[in-house]
Amino acid sequence: MTCQLMLVLDATIVNIALPKIQTSLKFTDANLSWVLNAYTLAFGGLLLLGGRAGDILGRRRMFVSGVILFTVASFIGGLAVDSTMLLASRALQGVGAAMAGPSMLALIITTFPEGAPRVKAMSLFTAVSSAGGSVGLLLGGMLTTWGSWRLVMYINVPIGAVAAIAAARLLNESPRVQGRFDIPGAITSVTGMGSLVYGFINASEHGWSNGVTIGVFVAAVVLLTSFVFIESRVDFPVFPLRLLRDSTRARSYGSYVLLVGAMFSMFFFMPQFMQEVLQYSPMRAGLAFLPLTATLFTVSRFIPKLLPRFGPRPLIAVGTALIAGALFWLSQISVHTGFVTGLLVPFLMFGLGGGIAFSPIALNIMNGLAPRDSGAGSGLMQACQQIGGALGIAVLVTIFTSSMKGSHNPNPAVNFTHGLGTGLTVGSGIALAVCLISLTLKPKPAAGASSGPAPVLE
Repeated sequence: MTCQLMLVLDATIVNIALPKIQTSLKFTDANLSWVLNAYTLAFGGLLLLGGRAGDILGRRRMFVSGVILFTVASFIGGLAVDSTMLLASRALQGVGAAMAGPSMLALIITTFPEGAPRVKAMSLFTAVSSAGGSVGLLLGGMLTTWGSWRLVMYINVPIGAVAAIAAARLLNESPRVQGRFDIPGAITSVTGMGSLVYGFINASEHGWSNGVTIGVFVAAVVLLTSFVFIESRVDFPVFPLRLLRDSTRARSYGSYVLLVGAMFSMFFFMPQFMQEVLQYSPMRAGLAFLPLTATLFTVSRFIPKLLPRFGPRPLIAVGTALIAGALFWLSQISVHTGFVTGLLVPFLMFGLGGGIAFSPIALNIMNGLAPRDSGAGSGLMQACQQIGGALGIAVLVTIFTSSMKGSHNPNPAVNFTHGLGTGLTVGSGIALAVCLISLTLKPKPAAGASSGPAPVLE
């Protein structure tokens, strides 16, 4: 869990430090976004391969190696003397995360048997994953306010060292799956996933009609189609397509993409609103997310008791409905909105909904996986998280920009808030779509369940 917190923190902790990074290393406005994109592209592009590599080479070995690489890359990033050095370190962080992330989740699945132990472990994992973004905003604000932007890189060093040492000493190596690397599948998965993630990144920066955006998306379609064709014909694929024949798992993967995309609308827009419109300092903006984070962690402690009683379907429906309601509430804010009167309640709703919904979705994905496929399955789950985040940012930033330009108020803050409201409304609609999907699914008893609601629902 320590490693997952480190990986998730890295997705947002750098955001707060971007202005100081730009000044210190003389980034241009056009290149600054690549401090985030270099990590996202490497992480998202290599996740499927990283998951399967853990199945073949040993998950503990891949996990420890990935954490070490991530930690070393973070230290190098803290020492960066120019933009090139920092971007290279960020890409190396992404590679390390792609090695460690899928194996970490697979180790949870193979260590904890289905039932209450796995539910508790997955509840904690998803709580860390969901709340890590807001923790990153808070920690990033504190470090940049009281110290230097370099601390947002150095903070990973002690965390990574503890995680690597603890894993090497406490975890048993998983049995290796007998098989050879699917080289054509590996190449097409890396290039295809990388093209898809880059397409969303470029769309958010240059628009959907941009020639590069279109060309990259076409390349992604061709490469991923080739990947599917290859995977259906090899004996030991990078990603076994049979995992998607289970309708519960396939729909849960799709729900995960959509829900992450919807949630990114809040984590992307609200820090900007608080700093640009409400004139909060970075640290105060981070502190504003504490009620959300505390609620999410608190609720996650009750999920192991709620799941056996109600099953995943009602929890997913209620949780996503709360998220949709919170985003719609936030879409109504104005330049005169205060924190207590306009933000606190939807933040609490958002934390409550995230705490309720994410664990059941993750369990629907991971339950029933054979040990030999746990790395591949977890790799795709985390790839869905990256794709959902990139897709959410690309779509919602486009909508936000278009709406903001359509508001011709002389006050820039009013225009910004108008665009933010439109973007959050769309995010609310995406979360509501996940809620409606969950309501159309039928219960599916878990294998070996003796009584009560099954821990896996369709």
